[in-house]
Amino acid sequence: MRFLSRRLVMPNDLNYANALFGGRALEWIDEEAAIYAICQLESNCLVTKHIGEISFESPAIQGDIVEFGLATKKVGRTSITVTCLVRNKATKKTICLADDIVFVRVDPDTKQPVAHGKTLEGLVQQTKEEMKTLNVE
Repeated sequence: MRFLSRRLVMPNDLNYANALFGGRALEWIDEEAAIYAICQLESNCLVTKHIGEISFESPAIQGDIVEFGLATKKVGRTSITVTCLVRNKATKKTICLADDIVFVRVDPDTKQPVAHGKTLEGLVQQTKEEMKTLNVE
């Protein structure tokens, strides 16, 4: 799983218990997973079809930095299924796990599903090639 993004928990992100509001976490997850899927499929014509089980494990409080780990779970003809793990950057404790997030590529005009032409094996290779171009050690 690659941890690709981070966010700072701010006062406007808190619930009545002064912890990260679940709805805000879900908003972030949908956005981060969509960005990941767009990059994987090289198309921004995607819609969220389904978000499976969501499990909240530990709270995040104001000032915490949370990071988002994303991985491709499955690739269909028109869809991609990803998993998103949200964890505390400092402690590495899992805050939330969202599994089976499904995005479908759609035609921009008709909004009907269209094939994206990608395979899981191809995406693995694409990621390896991308990693070679990054200044990451």
